[in-house]
Amino acid sequence: MIPAADLKTPILPVEAMDRIASARAESYRTAEPYPHIVLDDFFDPAVLDALLDEFPDAGGVRWIKYDDPNQVKLATRHENQLGPFTRYFIYHLNSATFLAFLEKLTGIEGLIPDPLLFGGGLHQILPGGKLAIHADFNRHPHLKLDRRLNLLVYLNKDWKEEYGGHFELWGRDMKTCERRVLPVFNRLVVFSTTDFSYHGHPDPLRCPEGRARRSLALYYYSNGRPAEEVRGAPHSTLFQARPGEASAAPPKVPLRKRWRKLRRAVKELFIAPDGEA
Repeated sequence: MIPAADLKTPILPVEAMDRIASARAESYRTAEPYPHIVLDDFFDPAVLDALLDEFPDAGGVRWIKYDDPNQVKLATRHENQLGPFTRYFIYHLNSATFLAFLEKLTGIEGLIPDPLLFGGGLHQILPGGKLAIHADFNRHPHLKLDRRLNLLVYLNKDWKEEYGGHFELWGRDMKTCERRVLPVFNRLVVFSTTDFSYHGHPDPLRCPEGRARRSLALYYYSNGRPAEEVRGAPHSTLFQARPGEASAAPPKVPLRKRWRKLRRAVKELFIAPDGEA
């Protein structure tokens, strides 16, 4: 149960949001290499401190583990693995008030949040981990909606440049990185997702042992989208090779291993961490 005092905590900077959306809408929509914005100190630091207090360590919950040539990271999206304040925070970012802010900022109308947090939720990358440059899946597999926006909230206090972990935005031709963003505490990134919005954290993380690159990710959808934003059919993640890298195509996985992975995914989707349905 969330303490009554926490229910009175103002999560969203409501008074500032309309001002930010009005002042930054043009720069968002004209940003290169694709529409995006980086906002520092958007939230009350005490709010994100409460998130950090609940953020599980690498062994704290049943993390979904990604470990292949393109990605080495941990993720969890199930509500029963998130702390009560974390859920409270997410509900605000999926609220009508926040959706109105995003629509005014980005110019995308009819935004719909994802109550399933598919692909989103808490993310954690340990030393040596990475996420290769990619374009995201473009259609929600369950809701059958079109993915339009990504929102990232970084939760890394005292994060140093030499730790790496930069969020990189690459051009459509995959020739150059157009922008690098250090994942420091209370930094909010919002960007439009298309089949050509290439991004990631491609270099192995160099932070000290005992530290991790922590973030919260939320995705927003619409019913339909401009045709020029997609290549055609719905697809999963499209990994891309940087100049000088070998092909970023996913490795071939034996049929038996794919079947085991599918069974684990289904179990994680429908069975609670304590083994109860």
